[in-house]
Amino acid sequence: MVKKTGKRLLLGFSLSVIAVGTLLYFLAPSFNLAINNAASILATADIKRMRIFIRSFGIWAPIASMGIMIFQSLASPLPAFVVTFANAWVFGWKAGAFYSWTGAMLGAGICWAIGRSFGRPVVEKLVGGSSILDRTDSFFKDHGTHAILIARLLPVMPFDVVSYAAGLTTVTFWSFFWATGLGQLPATVLYSWWGENMTRSGKTFLWGITGFMVLLVAAWAFKRRAITQAAETEV
Repeated sequence: MVKKTGKRLLLGFSLSVIAVGTLLYFLAPSFNLAINNAASILATADIKRMRIFIRSFGIWAPIASMGIMIFQSLASPLPAFVVTFANAWVFGWKAGAFYSWTGAMLGAGICWAIGRSFGRPVVEKLVGGSSILDRTDSFFKDHGTHAILIARLLPVMPFDVVSYAAGLTTVTFWSFFWATGLGQLPATVLYSWWGENMTRSGKTFLWGITGFMVLLVAAWAFKRRAITQAAETEV
């Protein structure tokens, strides 16, 4: 009963966010303009423009940055790193990481709820076809319970597609939530620190690349562990 109640609350929250956002988009010109600007900046991966855009919201900039991250999560395949870097420039890497991580988690939860509630046909339309979803399905099948954590540690895995696809599986929301939160945190901190310091020196670039490689190694280690455990279970 508790699980069903929690699922209903999550679904209700997700649908409310989508409904309110849709109404504002069509009825509020300023909101419509903001969404179109955000989409344009994300599509061109222009970090400098995103920084200026977030700052334009004044005291509401933290809320705006998290809202943009949620929008990015829903609108596949717009890149999240643009917002993460821009947040670090505007708020500093610590606060920027918090806003980026929180926005990403909210967006991930909504994507999961959409996948769980509306099924594969809707998700295929949202992610741009079945081929990318098929590849994600194979990844989930190969790595089992560790799949979400590994996917979050891999910088090359599309964040939104993984979130939508997880909703189509038997993975519970809280398992998905904690795996996403834990797996997303290292990359968010790394990109935020890198974003705040990216213009200072070549050393920063070197440390950024090193951190990126550490994430890849960590994901590979979790992947190998998952394969080993799966093999032991079969025996």
